Amino acid sequence: MNEGGVAIRPIATARDRRSFVELPYRLYLDDPNWVPPLRREARALITPGKNGWFSHAKAQLFLAKRGGVVVGRISAHIDTLALTMPVPQGFGPGVGQWGLFDAEDASVAARLIVAAEAWLRDQGMTRALGPISMSIWEEPGLLVEGYDHPPTVMMGHAKPEYRGWIEGAGYHAVKRLFTYDLDITRPFPPLVQRIIRSGEKNPRIRIRDVDKSRFDEEAALILGILNDAWSDNWGFVPLTGPEIADVGVRLKPIVREDLIRIAELDGRPVAFMIALPDLNEALKPLGGSLLPFGWIKLLRWLRRPRVRTVRVPLLGVLKELQASRLASQLAFMLIESIRQASVAGYGASRAEIGWVLDDNQGMRSIADAIECKVNKVYDIYARDL
Repeated sequence: MNEGGVAIRPIATARDRRSFVELPYRLYLDDPNWVPPLRREARALITPGKNGWFSHAKAQLFLAKRGGVVVGRISAHIDTLALTMPVPQGFGPGVGQWGLFDAEDASVAARLIVAAEAWLRDQGMTRALGPISMSIWEEPGLLVEGYDHPPTVMMGHAKPEYRGWIEGAGYHAVKRLFTYDLDITRPFPPLVQRIIRSGEKNPRIRIRDVDKSRFDEEAALILGILNDAWSDNWGFVPLTGPEIADVGVRLKPIVREDLIRIAELDGRPVAFMIALPDLNEALKPLGGSLLPFGWIKLLRWLRRPRVRTVRVPLLGVLKELQASRLASQLAFMLIESIRQASVAGYGASRAEIGWVLDDNQGMRSIADAIECKVNKVYDIYARDL
């Protein structure tokens, strides 16, 4: 497709793939709050065989060029597991997605979205959600509030103009995601402290670190709780073994035993919480490359991370307990134990919790109780094809 001097075409070569990965480094060059990912990680995300998501999904990547210069990119993709999910939870039959969206101007953006929609339509899809890059578990949604500070590890960033361009293409927001900022140098409010102390006195409850020497076993345990705890959430797609394996390899260097806690009730694991030292603080100065000396700086950081921020991407309590007071008590106990470890072991002063769905009243109530403040907002958009 070539209109108005802009050519949109599916990527076909290794050179195209490199161009697809490279574009954001130019478009965000002057944005002080964009964190350049490592290029090898960005390539792995879009490469079958290196991203376990492709074991149940397929994607087509598109480049936009003007005068031989790459001026935009987008992915169109279909997750076969998402197609089997209940329609009220956002996905379901006929729902495809697009993501990894970047464009130099509004006309390029419109053309890219049209190309992604055409591919989805050809694949039999009748509705499009976006941006989702590329799994719902990776970087879902478009940043619409919170442009003034960098994202934490595994969260997205975007240009403010993108919102108008996407809405101008006929899309409307169907789901809002929040991240929360928490000052972890301060103790929690007295009521929360009393709930925590009560739990600590309960002989049925035990909060423990994960055992990194049994990484695969512990990961499987957490995966089981996660897939149960989140199964009724909007946008839920079960995480699979291949995805966990690849994410495990990617995150293992920053996984710390004292920042991942499991709650047991009568000796049975029923809840968990994961926190990660904010790798983006170490990546930002590297500009996306480990050469020539970036690998030395990163290795030193990985040996003993000292950070301002830890990110809490996941917290889950088995569904059977979620309607009980015990669920919030376990959540408070997990948060408090990791709060203390983050300050004492890593010098952290803040945590970013999320993302949290706008209709997840349980998690939002917990965030309010510990006096978190929303610091970023992401929207997921939809349109019938």
